[in-house]
Amino acid sequence: MGKGKVFLVGAGPGDPALLTLKAVEVLKAADVVIYDRLVNETILNFASKTAEKIYVGKSAGKHELTQKKINELLVKKALEGKKVVRLKGGDPFIFGRGGEEAEVLAEKHIAFEVVPGITSAVAAPAYAGIPLTHRDYASSVAIVTGHRAENGGKNVKWAELARAVDTIVILMGVELLESTATKRIEGGLATDTPVAIIEQGTSTQQRSVIGKLGTIAQTAREKGVKPPAVIVIGKVALLGEKLAWFMKTLH
Repeated sequence: MGKGKVFLVGAGPGDPALLTLKAVEVLKAADVVIYDRLVNETILNFASKTAEKIYVGKSAGKHELTQKKINELLVKKALEGKKVVRLKGGDPFIFGRGGEEAEVLAEKHIAFEVVPGITSAVAAPAYAGIPLTHRDYASSVAIVTGHRAENGGKNVKWAELARAVDTIVILMGVELLESTATKRIEGGLATDTPVAIIEQGTSTQQRSVIGKLGTIAQTAREKGVKPPAVIVIGKVALLGEKLAWFMKTLH
């Protein structure tokens, strides 16, 4: 039996209509679909009814399978000669650990392809009417994780970002919002810097909360903001009050 192939596929930010044509193509041909917590499960309908579907979702402190076990599962299924789709929320190479999985596959000499997806870092602000760059307000963007660095990962250099970047997009940052805001202020940003939090971006449950850096943690608590959410820090956040096109389609 020959080796199979693994497709590291981005499932996009939540709205199934934002799935790419290539993603649909490989899902239809998959023998096995190994999928994450943030994937909209209606996307699984593109896969064959006979395809094996394995849930390996992870959230803070809760793991169906460890990353090591997921890596081993990808290798095992590929060595069985299967066409494997590793389906991840957003884009597999933006805080999706796709790079780590690709390294394992390369080391095992297993063929793989990367199918990019639309990351929530771009899609959620776009659906909230917030352009990450704008001729008048922002010419640079950084996408960072709100999680603390673990297992040798690198911590975010907040002071450097405050000096160098106009718009900062934070993924997985709601639970540590207060400390993140404090670090940004300590790094040199003004307390009145605009901030937007987009909850459940691109879904019919989408909600935006706009405030100021110095008080955004309190505002988020008062509004009951829950993950998943994308945080945008910078002048462009204010445009969400003017350009919120998607919310108008929901009402």
